[in-house]
Amino acid sequence: MRDAALESVAVGFFDGVHLGHQAILGRASRALTFGNHPLSVLAPERAPRLIMTPEEKVAAIRACGVGEVEVVEFTPELAALSPEEFAARHFVGRDGSRRSVVCGENWRFGAGGRGDADFLRRLGFEVEVVPYAVFGGERVSSSRIRRSLADGDIAAVAAMTGRPVVAEGTPFAGKGRGAKMGFPTVNLRLGASPASLLPLGAYAVEACGAMAVANYGKAPTMGDAAWDVPVLELHFVDAMPDVPADGMRVEFRRFLRPERKFATLDDLRRQIAADVANCLPH
Repeated sequence: MRDAALESVAVGFFDGVHLGHQAILGRASRALTFGNHPLSVLAPERAPRLIMTPEEKVAAIRACGVGEVEVVEFTPELAALSPEEFAARHFVGRDGSRRSVVCGENWRFGAGGRGDADFLRRLGFEVEVVPYAVFGGERVSSSRIRRSLADGDIAAVAAMTGRPVVAEGTPFAGKGRGAKMGFPTVNLRLGASPASLLPLGAYAVEACGAMAVANYGKAPTMGDAAWDVPVLELHFVDAMPDVPADGMRVEFRRFLRPERKFATLDDLRRQIAADVANCLPH
């Protein structure tokens, strides 16, 4: 049983702060994480796109009740530390006291990944290993969430993180083509966010308290007027709500279809009308 006097530190990369991470973080008073993915140093060609920005991750970690979050940059120097050196640097207080460590089952640390929970225990640290979270009969992981985002599986991502898939951005003036077709839009650039990992296509979303059809993509049917980078274009199903000029939050509900180039604008207009009908409650 954990000594109540010990300060407990949760350790991990925590990208996506999913249900498994939340179980770990909920057992600790502070957290140690990295600002960049370790693979960005160890094997850059295999480094994944991140689900969250460092700022989003810290906010999500704090939302788990963690009082202090230490964000360390993963560098070649850090990667070269032996497990003993890593533990002495990060799990021992200035007064020489040893922190209690909370981690997941697959956590490794130190050069070559030679350190693990048993290694720390042999050094005299108290360690709690939290079991994997499970969804749909399989363990929850950041890699699985990335795959679900790439597949447009909004429900699975929400189930594995306990949060809706959200995008935030500042509206900007478009080219007016949607309004001319009878489908005026509000336009957002997503930047780095979980939603930016979704496939290009049409979605049922909610924003400003109203339902909308959103196309996330480059609008290839528009030819020379297409976007250079993916843009989120929202057409509200009912009347246009009051849209805040300084930023809005969009919650993704369902993936409707992949983006494609239509032969004519009339074909696109008919498809948007079908998308509107498809996003309404059945």
